[in-house]
Amino acid sequence: MGDKGGDNHSEVTDFILVGIRVRPELHSLLFLLFLIIYGMVLFGNLSMIGIIVTDPRLNTPMYFFLGNLSIIDLSYSTVIVPKAMANILSQKKTISFAGCVAQLFLYALFMVTEAFVLAAMAYDRFIAICNPLLYTVRMSRSVCIQLLAGSYLCGWVSSILQISVTFSMSFCASRVIDHFYCDSNPIEKISCSNIFINKMVSLSLAIVIILPTIVVIVVSYMYIVSTVLKIRSSEGRKKAFSTCSSHLGVVSLLYGTVSFVYLTPPSNPELRKVASVCYILFTPMLNPLIYSLRNKDVKDAMKKVLWKKKVLL
Repeated sequence: MGDKGGDNHSEVTDFILVGIRVRPELHSLLFLLFLIIYGMVLFGNLSMIGIIVTDPRLNTPMYFFLGNLSIIDLSYSTVIVPKAMANILSQKKTISFAGCVAQLFLYALFMVTEAFVLAAMAYDRFIAICNPLLYTVRMSRSVCIQLLAGSYLCGWVSSILQISVTFSMSFCASRVIDHFYCDSNPIEKISCSNIFINKMVSLSLAIVIILPTIVVIVVSYMYIVSTVLKIRSSEGRKKAFSTCSSHLGVVSLLYGTVSFVYLTPPSNPELRKVASVCYILFTPMLNPLIYSLRNKDVKDAMKKVLWKKKVLL
């Protein structure tokens, strides 16, 4: 089986992405839905990046990470959504072997990187509220860049491991992936190899990468809540909590949708696809809204931009 797997692996040149199963007459409606939401993802995240880059008042560690969070959200949606939209209207619904490898690599890269960036943002809020006198030292520009670079490094390492074990399998049974993008779980289902190592690698990555980010976020907010509750004035407590509420909203949205995706029973692939749509489209669409509606600095910067446009008109 091992030798045979190697031969079959070399023969695979493309895969077929089944996509979301809907009646043929609903394909156009599904395409339109993807198009509208993806357009909102582009507009929201590009606007957020533009506001952060152009407004000097937002030249702080928190907005440095927020701008990069928008880049990550935009990136992993773009890795998947345009190809999914093309396949909705296509009869072939194929993706090349190299394209599938690249899609899974980039998806895993940005997903893991986002988890670490959110952990870095929690640490930033912890320092700002619990150790404000040390904030400029602990969260200097060089420290922020190192945290971001470390986030991408962890994403890169985990992605390399993920695609190495996933695409070292043989695909002698089928090349039809029951999903609208290349994900490790549906790819494992069409393999005729023993996937025990794959499961162990996925579990190890979850323990080594995802668990520490959750611990950093939870511990940071435990200290933040403890510190804020010691503030005597209600106005001071409200101001301190307001700087964290947006981040908490984004964290809850991310981990909620990811949990929905990976805790959905494998016996219900269509529900899993819907869960994936929530993560790939709705999360990056809502993140800029959460920060723009709940963050005073971002709202003020947006008003400034809109006022300038009004004056020019």
